[in-house]
Amino acid sequence: MERSSASPVAESNDTKTDTRKRKRGSKVQVSAKEVAKRPKTKQEKNGEEDGLNLELGINTTFSHMNNQLVADLLAQKTRKYQNDLSSIELGDKNIPATSIQDTTSWDRDRTLDNFPGFLEKFAGNSTKLWSASKKNGAPHTIVVTAAGLRAAEIARVLRKFQTKEATVAKLFAKHIKINDSIKFLKSTRTGIAVGTPTRLKDIMDRGALVVDRLERIVVDASHIDVKKRGILDMKESQIPLMDWLGQADFKDRYAIETQGVRLLFY
Repeated sequence: MERSSASPVAESNDTKTDTRKRKRGSKVQVSAKEVAKRPKTKQEKNGEEDGLNLELGINTTFSHMNNQLVADLLAQKTRKYQNDLSSIELGDKNIPATSIQDTTSWDRDRTLDNFPGFLEKFAGNSTKLWSASKKNGAPHTIVVTAAGLRAAEIARVLRKFQTKEATVAKLFAKHIKINDSIKFLKSTRTGIAVGTPTRLKDIMDRGALVVDRLERIVVDASHIDVKKRGILDMKESQIPLMDWLGQADFKDRYAIETQGVRLLFY
């Protein structure tokens, strides 16, 4: 009788090798969640930071992004931070490029001091920035930013548009109680409101922030913090922002001529 030339030890080693290969193969086929969680390479980090101006505290890439590129970036960030959603759910959260105004014609740095000029340029022939509806708490402009301190800074530079009949409202959680904000809006004519996504939504849900007179939403996208992160770079700000921008009160009115809402990214 002929005996097999392969020894039990060799067969055992082959089996272990095949097992290791299968394990490596299965790891490659793991969902994109693990890929998203892996540490970024130095080359990837350098590529992402190419547009960062640390001296000015801004991400300059937004100044070169037309409405389609901004829409693509929003979709990309949503896929990254909400990768547990189905393709249909992700599609529902997308904001089409036609809903976003192209602001690449703005040729100045998107810094805090230049914010008022940006608003003036893109305000168009609608309600004047220094005016307000006679209905209390019904701004024509809402600026959305990532943090309370930044909201306070923006409100400060936009006070040039504040008058006795048109207040610039600060709507964020840091040091301001929600009931105080609600009381303020219900008793005050407001032209411009500046706030963080979660607080803005909470106040809207309570009926104090009225948006039927709203003409524009401006997202403070270019600003980066000391950790080089903007409002779209942090899960804790990107998800609330997209939820707020995707509300039917706004989404049904983006880019329409009559009583429409213009969506801009600064």
